[in-house]
Amino acid sequence: MTLLTRWEPVREFSTLQDRLNRMNRLFRESFSPESPEEALITSSFAPPMDIYEDEHNITLKMEVPGIDEKDIDVRVEGNTLTVHGERKFEKEEKEENYRRVERQYGSFTRSFTLPSSVDPSQVSANYDKGVLKISLAKKAEAKPKQIKVNVGSEKTLEAKVHSKAA
Repeated sequence: MTLLTRWEPVREFSTLQDRLNRMNRLFRESFSPESPEEALITSSFAPPMDIYEDEHNITLKMEVPGIDEKDIDVRVEGNTLTVHGERKFEKEEKEENYRRVERQYGSFTRSFTLPSSVDPSQVSANYDKGVLKISLAKKAEAKPKQIKVNVGSEKTLEAKVHSKAA
């Protein structure tokens, strides 16, 4: 008797991800000179970021919940913006009580090459509710300029041009 089962690719990927996570944890615990708790602390991660642009600024928004503002460093050196931070592992709980650890801990560094339209002296950063917002002001010459269009007949415009030339 043949039995048909429905294939669900999303569930297959989830199962594969769980297996890879278990292998990673086993590898870390078996071959790492550090304890499993220290391995959790020293792993690095890259917080997600949105970047958008308007006529005056380029704005970066980075999700960094659980990180104190004193643990975030924003620098501009030359034409490179670097954001460095660290999320520390909470030591209140013993590691053996955890059933699953999915939040990432440790330090991160994100670097971006700034376009020539950005004024490196006009950078500001604001941290609110776990979101770091960095505003990069554009140089005045990079901002769009609006040109006024005169309305009238060509003869009128030609007459104005000729009268100014004379």
